[in-house]
Amino acid sequence: MKNITLSAEEHLIEQARHVAHSQHKTLNAAFREWLEGYVAHSGRAQEFTALMRRLRHVRAGRRFSREEMNER
Repeated sequence: MKNITLSAEEHLIEQARHVAHSQHKTLNAAFREWLEGYVAHSGRAQEFTALMRRLRHVRAGRRFSREEMNER
């Protein structure tokens, strides 16, 4: 595991420590979870962009009404 150094306002760090403590975690563990989610979100955004690129040739032919889009 690699160490990094971050900078933030002292009051934010203290608040983050309290939140992590209330969740029975360390601030370090909470940051690792956030970092994993951040990377996963980026990957999903890239997947979505690639999908939209592959489907750009698809045309609905007309605009659908709200009722039509919500039909099941």
